[in-house]
Amino acid sequence: MANFKVITQRPTGPTFDLAGGSYELEMETLSTIGAEIVETTAETEEEFIEAARDADALIARGRRITRNIIENLDNCKVISLGSVGADTVDVIAATEKGIPVTNVPDTFIEEVADHTIMMILATYRRLLTMDKYVRDGRWAEGRPLLSNYPRLMGQTLGFISFGHVARATAVRAAGFGVRMIAYDPYIEELTMTAAGVEPVGYNELLERSDILSMHAPSTAEAHHMMREEHFRQMKPTALFINNGRGPTVEESGLIKALQEGWIAAAGLDVFEQEPPDLENPLLQMDNVTMTPHVASASQRMGPETQRRVGQEMTLVLSGRWPRTCVNPSVLANTDLRRWQPYSMERGPGSS
Repeated sequence: MANFKVITQRPTGPTFDLAGGSYELEMETLSTIGAEIVETTAETEEEFIEAARDADALIARGRRITRNIIENLDNCKVISLGSVGADTVDVIAATEKGIPVTNVPDTFIEEVADHTIMMILATYRRLLTMDKYVRDGRWAEGRPLLSNYPRLMGQTLGFISFGHVARATAVRAAGFGVRMIAYDPYIEELTMTAAGVEPVGYNELLERSDILSMHAPSTAEAHHMMREEHFRQMKPTALFINNGRGPTVEESGLIKALQEGWIAAAGLDVFEQEPPDLENPLLQMDNVTMTPHVASASQRMGPETQRRVGQEMTLVLSGRWPRTCVNPSVLANTDLRRWQPYSMERGPGSS
């Protein structure tokens, strides 16, 4: 009989890995403490509660971990996420219950930064339009179109939030000779200036940016941080990039901004509803470049994320603080032992 029971929902929707997997990577560390992972096929929340009621830990995937689920957990010591964002878990309810929620804020920073630069370049140089011209036999139309746009060097790239992904993006963007500005009330100005980025207020960011890149986490405070009135403040030649979280943008406002010409184009890896409805106007726009929420994906990302989930659960189940905790205030009220040789400055707001 296993020492610890870990419950997870068998995925039914889009996922980077396959349902019914062996969980070998998570088990690399979990096996050292005699834990087992049980994949439930629960179709309802009530069925999931019955499967998870006596669980020692949950892997949060395939299902939202709601307040109702959390309040019915009798033995849970940790809820682990394989993502940066924690919006699929009711963190407030977990905190009230004294359950640490762990995430993976630093495993795929480089991938998302790469994807952001790719999206900036593809959108700025109208890659999809150029590709279509060639395929449609409209070869001669490409050069006159791009002749209407300034070169990238000297343009102003603005960041909404300046966490780890934005900082990694800034390192890459510096090579293109862009000016960089950022708004983030939670980051020291010296952190920005050290990266060659000018700290500015939110309104100034909107007004000055030629390219505006969203990196805010999906929190209640950041929900619909970009709305219609904000897009109205931007330059009509500006581009909007979002490889962060869909709910940070009021999608109806973005759609109107593109339709009315308040901004020139957008590059999106995330949406308010995923996958987006086929009737979503964004899918019909030639000036919108889209990818299916894959900015973090790479050959390394999946395995390292799975290992990290196993490591975090193993730490908590063996009586130690996790490396990264979304709700660190709970740790002081547990019997878990602090062991980190470095400060816990990472979390869902560090993306």
